[in-house]
Amino acid sequence: MGNLERQACTACREDSPAATDLEIAQFLPEISNWSLEIKRKGRQLSRVYRFRNFLKALQFTEAVGAMSELEGHHPRIVTEWGRVAISWRTHSIQDIHRNDFIMAARTDQLFLQKIG
Repeated sequence: MGNLERQACTACREDSPAATDLEIAQFLPEISNWSLEIKRKGRQLSRVYRFRNFLKALQFTEAVGAMSELEGHHPRIVTEWGRVAISWRTHSIQDIHRNDFIMAARTDQLFLQKIG
């Protein structure tokens, strides 16, 4: 893993800048299992994590929720049997921000800790 997960998130406001094309090109390779999606409500980073059962998926969901609460930055999480789908975007700017890449990298790190 790169150093993205060690970077600090910054507070976002409605006038905060969205991630630039250059930042996306720089950060996306560090979170290679994530996809950049363009939705009706703007861009987002998405990934699906796989688990052996529902309990493992639920434990991961709870860990991501706790991490998100500490940063005050919350993803969309869908938990099902054996899988957790997560999408990061910054709602205040209706787009992706540097923070979303940081949180995606931290989510990957948390996944490695939970399955390791």
